[in-house]
Amino acid sequence: MATKEALIQGYARALFAVADAEGEVDRVEDELFRFGKAVQATPKLREALTDPRLPSDRKRSVVQDLLGAKSSRHTVSLLGFVIEQGRAKDLPRIIVALEEVAAERRRQAVGEVRTAVPLDARRREKLAAALSAATGKEIDLKVLVDPSVIGGVVARVGDQVFDGTIRRKLELAKEQLVKVR
Repeated sequence: MATKEALIQGYARALFAVADAEGEVDRVEDELFRFGKAVQATPKLREALTDPRLPSDRKRSVVQDLLGAKSSRHTVSLLGFVIEQGRAKDLPRIIVALEEVAAERRRQAVGEVRTAVPLDARRREKLAAALSAATGKEIDLKVLVDPSVIGGVVARVGDQVFDGTIRRKLELAKEQLVKVR
């Protein structure tokens, strides 16, 4: 019997293969990433998608209602496939594995960035360049607007975390003041 991790990797590779064959890897990957974050952040959505009592067609309808015309039909179809297979609870891990497969194919690392406000193209490029210099890898930047950040950015590349938030700077300043006393 296949391990859970092997199963997740298998789904990720299959989703990547479909998106790649359709020429929509970047768009599908980005949409799946955002959907996965929405599922993680919204308990009611997560419950609706993972409730074994709800039929698959109802779960697919939820995805269609949420993404519908805003997303690629391939994204909606791939999410429906994962849900029909009874793997909705594994969706966040499958999406992370898909990102890793896509980044590996592009020889990049995924950089997840949280910021209080949307970043324009110039800021995205500068941030990707800085993360690339810090990690030694090309960075595929995924930006999430997160009001809890308040100001600055926090970035995660693999196991590395770069915290440039105002909150972190205040914590460091407080530590320095305590040391001076």
